[in-house]
Amino acid sequence: MITTCLWFQGDLDAALARYESLFDDFEVSSLTRMGPDEPAMLASCRMNGTEFRAISQRADFQFNESMSLSVTCEDQAEVDRLWYGLIAGGGEESMCGWLKDPYGLSWQITPKRLYELLSDPNPARAAAAQKTMLSQHRIVVSELEAAADQAN
Repeated sequence: MITTCLWFQGDLDAALARYESLFDDFEVSSLTRMGPDEPAMLASCRMNGTEFRAISQRADFQFNESMSLSVTCEDQAEVDRLWYGLIAGGGEESMCGWLKDPYGLSWQITPKRLYELLSDPNPARAAAAQKTMLSQHRIVVSELEAAADQAN
C-alpha cells in the first residue's frame, strides 16, 4: 500500500477539522500527541476514499504546486462547497480549478462534466470548453456548456 504523507508546518488539528467539515467520509484512524493538551503531531486519516498520513512539524520546506490533490466533483454544488470551503480563511485562488488552502496545500477542484466536455467527439465543442476552462479560476459548468453549445 502507498500512502500519501502531507507535512504541515503546524496546526494539524485545524487542518483535520477543516477537511472533516468538507468531506463526508473523512475519518481519522490514529492521532498522536506528545501529551493530552498538546497539538497533534501525527495523524492517519481517510478522505474521499484515499488514505493519508499527516505530520505537523516545522521544517524549511513548504507545500508547493508540484504535489497537489485533485477532487472530481459530481456537480456544481459540490465544486462550490469544496472550493469556498478550502480557500476560506486565507486560501488562494488560481486558474483552471486550482487553489491553495490556508495551509499551502494545492488542490484542483473539477466537476465531472468538465472531463465529459473536454472529451466531446466534436473537436470544436471540446476546444471551446477548454478555452473557457483556461480562463476560469473556479470551474463553472454552465459557462463551459454555453461555450461548447456556441461552438456547434
